[in-house]
Amino acid sequence: MTSSIVQLIFFSLTIFISLVNASTKPKALILPLSKDASGSTVQYLTHFNMGTPPAKKNFVVDLGGKHLWMDCDNGSYLSTTIKHARCGSAPCSVANAPCTGGCVSGHHKPGCSNETCSFLTVNTIPAEGSGYDNGYVSLDKISLQSTDGSKSGPSVTISDFIFGCLDTRERLSNLAKGADGMVGLGREKIALAVQLSSALGGSLRRKFAICLPSSSKSNGVMFFGDSPYVFYPGYNESKAIDVSSRFTYTKLYINTEFTGSSVVIRGPPSPEYFVKVTSILVNKKPIFINSTFLEFHRNGKGGAKISTVEPYTKLETTIYKSLVKAFDEEIAVWNVTKVASPVEPFTDCYTIGRMGMTGLGISVPDIAFEFENKKNVYWEMYGANTMVQVNRDVVCLAFLDAGDEPVITTPIVIGAHQLQDNLLQFDLASNRLSFTSTLLWEEVECSNFKF
Repeated sequence: MTSSIVQLIFFSLTIFISLVNASTKPKALILPLSKDASGSTVQYLTHFNMGTPPAKKNFVVDLGGKHLWMDCDNGSYLSTTIKHARCGSAPCSVANAPCTGGCVSGHHKPGCSNETCSFLTVNTIPAEGSGYDNGYVSLDKISLQSTDGSKSGPSVTISDFIFGCLDTRERLSNLAKGADGMVGLGREKIALAVQLSSALGGSLRRKFAICLPSSSKSNGVMFFGDSPYVFYPGYNESKAIDVSSRFTYTKLYINTEFTGSSVVIRGPPSPEYFVKVTSILVNKKPIFINSTFLEFHRNGKGGAKISTVEPYTKLETTIYKSLVKAFDEEIAVWNVTKVASPVEPFTDCYTIGRMGMTGLGISVPDIAFEFENKKNVYWEMYGANTMVQVNRDVVCLAFLDAGDEPVITTPIVIGAHQLQDNLLQFDLASNRLSFTSTLLWEEVECSNFKF
């Protein structure tokens, strides 16, 4: 047995038994989710304690991200328990991180060593400031709250959590104010959900759920592991509703990373979460979509994915135009007028006219995504998730034109605005997405969880 295999086994056992400030292993953990309070971005953040002494760190949440990375430049991360993975060690193997052969740019920053391995970290926010950097493979303690599904419980500490330590602040420039980095929830061994499950062994299932808040004034929630999802309605905080009873299911697809124009070359598995949309409906009427866009192709093109870093759903140009055409036909009876100069980033805005306000948001034609399944499975969206009110008199369709083929890779990207006040569960073991559609039907918001 080679030394690297022995190290990997030892490290796996260490991760398995490393915890805990609780008497028993919890079945579920919980983190708060907040919407950028500054209003300058449509980003969602979480926070938890890291290191010794414990320090609260804030991270932009990337549903399809590969791992956690953070800024360690100029003493911004001080911990007596931080460790840096040495070349050939099990953490380097788990992180799929090679040796750099020396310190990046010759700087002696935290984790910098001729024997330190590193990997590429990426800022996935689609704006200036995004891009790749080398992050040194580092390990330290993190602490999260346990939960019984209705409220938070005792704190749980995970030792030797693997993350990327960057020696530059440049990648923070387009993140929400106060963010120390990004945390990924994707299909990778060192993504947050997978590491938590590995650390807690069989007690924590490989699944997680997200509930994005629609307001920056209150928190949403993330669950890790098996848990009921108990919220209270806005009209009665003492009433408990397990919203998982509203779950509808569809398959999660493992797509390949885009490799270029070739239809022959198959890339590595993508860490992101893909679903197969079979149609898009406006007022329960399907719009025209070229079926080629709905299929997954060998080079990573096609299909649909779900994203928390894209603020609004993006559709390939012909799909977007088809949606707008159908929406305009259905909304004509509302006595509204199309705005000549739409408000960026939107391209289709309307005077409010006779639109009223309901418990599901502004009253407009509903939009639904139909998914592949044995039965018809619809994710229905109403005004709260399909429109954005930009001023007192104007609302905009919260969908964006992604551009034409062959530039785009994924023709349908379901964005964060469409996820707000919906609970989505990602079961990595079963490759299944469970979703509620809007919780507003029961007068529940993602903020109606008792921390």
